[in-house]
Amino acid sequence: MYVGRDMTELSTLSTEDWTDKELAFFHHSLQQMTPYLNSEGTSIHQDIIEEIEKRGGLHRDEADWSHGTRPNYE
Repeated sequence: MYVGRDMTELSTLSTEDWTDKELAFFHHSLQQMTPYLNSEGTSIHQDIIEEIEKRGGLHRDEADWSHGTRPNYE
């Protein structure tokens, strides 16, 4: 379960100020709802995607016994 700032609070901030976990969670959520998003939702999702790409993607460089190579936002 995601515990963090909600979209209402995040919408007042630039995506540059979001954490990697916030980007990962909302990207995943919006990606699942893509067919149902209006133009504003699509624009927000595109901003999230561009910020993820700007940061070089969402990944860990190496795994260890307790973490995989993908960020876990739960």
